[in-house]
Amino acid sequence: MRIGHGRERHGPAGTPWRLAASAGAAGTWLDLEIVRRRLVSADPRRAHNAILFRQPITTLDDHLGRGLRIEALRELVEGFAPVGDAGDDDAVLEQADIAFGPPVLRPGSFRDFYAFEQHVRTMWERRGGEIPEAWYRLPIFYFSNTSELRGPGDPVWPPLGSTELDFELEVGAVVDTPAYNLPEERAAEAIGGYLVVNDWSARDLQRDESTVRLGPAKGKDFALTIGPWIVTPDELADRWPPGATSPDLAMTASVTGADRRTVEVANGSWASARYSFAQMLARASADVHVRPGELLGSGTVGTGCLLEVKDQTLRRWLEPGDVVTLGIERIGELTTPIVARPPS
Repeated sequence: MRIGHGRERHGPAGTPWRLAASAGAAGTWLDLEIVRRRLVSADPRRAHNAILFRQPITTLDDHLGRGLRIEALRELVEGFAPVGDAGDDDAVLEQADIAFGPPVLRPGSFRDFYAFEQHVRTMWERRGGEIPEAWYRLPIFYFSNTSELRGPGDPVWPPLGSTELDFELEVGAVVDTPAYNLPEERAAEAIGGYLVVNDWSARDLQRDESTVRLGPAKGKDFALTIGPWIVTPDELADRWPPGATSPDLAMTASVTGADRRTVEVANGSWASARYSFAQMLARASADVHVRPGELLGSGTVGTGCLLEVKDQTLRRWLEPGDVVTLGIERIGELTTPIVARPPS
């Protein structure tokens, strides 16, 4: 099941987001509030018996805030019965007609981990060092900014004083139930789904700040892009080998320049992660309450940023006119146009 926030692509400005779920047909989505009303009308007892049917469905943030999990929405998808032709059913939405937003609109936090050894090694070797021993023992993370959240198609620009804009290709996970001191063997149960994450970086700002060793700051907190939707764990189960930390799914990135030439700049695999999201969440929830709607990031997959592969691929940093596309097999593609920094 795929869950996302969408609205009509050419609808009026300010139109509220509608929570939608993927239906059986490829490229077809369901407006879950219309489905809810239809099911309650057919059987009013539903509203009495289940909180899912008692109140309007607005956003995923509201849904999680009511104590419901992402998986609970499956009851609406499975209970849907079309009315007339699909083209005339107001509950059915065609993907081509939807503008998607961030699948979580106001995440309480974003913990970004450092799970891919190839990326970690490259970063340390560039500084003339080796991977610290602690990285092999502990899933390490930092907190990033969630106030500058972007969704699919939302523009990004370099922050003030930066000329070295870079993307970072990551897997994201959404926690959809309260988590506190979770053991690793149970932590995966608290993850409601996965999504594509682009953790933007201003490498020149980051380079200066890293000398102080206080963690990422202005080189990181100017933009975070997530989407295009959330995919529930069952959709990936057949690609998750027994005992593996992660499913074997391709992760790719490309940049299309103003000249419309597309360069593939990253090609990795989620399976190369040293740490699973269960291990990450167990670490994150140690003596801490992790709340529904909070996000975890995997960190950058090997080759998943220009800092690693610029000289062999694009041969420059990102610039206005570029379009960055990050893809994770089975999850989706997340596309971002790069624009000039708006006037202050």
